[in-house]
Amino acid sequence: MTDTRIHRAVSADGTEIAGRVHGEGPALVLVHGGIGDGEYAWDAVLPHLTARFTCYLPSTRGRGLSSDNPDHSPPHLEDDVTAFVESIGEPVDLVGWSGSGAWVLGAAARSASVSAVALFEPAVISVMGPDDQARTMAMAQQMGTAAGDGRLADALRAFAPWICNDEEVAALERTDFHQRWSDGVPAMLRFIQGDAPYEGPRSTDPEALARVAVPVLLLQGERTRLATWFTDAAEHIARHVPDAQVCELPGLGHFAPVLAGASIADELVTYFESVRSESRA
Repeated sequence: MTDTRIHRAVSADGTEIAGRVHGEGPALVLVHGGIGDGEYAWDAVLPHLTARFTCYLPSTRGRGLSSDNPDHSPPHLEDDVTAFVESIGEPVDLVGWSGSGAWVLGAAARSASVSAVALFEPAVISVMGPDDQARTMAMAQQMGTAAGDGRLADALRAFAPWICNDEEVAALERTDFHQRWSDGVPAMLRFIQGDAPYEGPRSTDPEALARVAVPVLLLQGERTRLATWFTDAAEHIARHVPDAQVCELPGLGHFAPVLAGASIADELVTYFESVRSESRA
């Protein structure tokens, strides 16, 4: 992806957070998930949005155009998103996917710059069941072993079956996913290493979610592999955010933003334009 427009912000601890800017219209910030970065995570969605929104594609610390910092704990990743959002200087709509759901919710609770939020299958660690926890730890160990040997594409091949259904795994094999996304493996491992031992307050705690004062749309794929976890996560968020709704998308799995970009974009356009119309009424 090439574009001459780059927006930069400074996180609370001095880490520079940067992302490319595409399109024209109201500000829309799209935050990558636990794997990937703003340089490519939203490539399949972006062409369907830029005629309606100015799309900002930040990368959190250690990814994409952003600088790095040893601390990848949850509060600092929330700081990264919050600082980027507030530096734009106008109200923004905010999108998260998977691991970034918590960072986005943290920014929405803390910043008056956020107008509305849409999350595709946000991850909430506290509601993950023991079987999914065991599978997740096994996946992380396999990724870490492969990455330690310099086999980053193999690390992604350990990651994909954990979270993607069989059709998605096959579809990703037919693309350049494993080569193009491989540089995101070290950042994902640092994210896991920063998140796993963290025992402080989280943005997905009930009292934190209650402070999210903007509308939140929770999108879920009907064919996602970790269906129980993501269903429980959406219900947890919807139970505690004052203005939240859940929408299931038929036929889609967790990697729909990559494999079904037009479908995800349609949902985002419909939702954010509806919120904007209601605010004007």
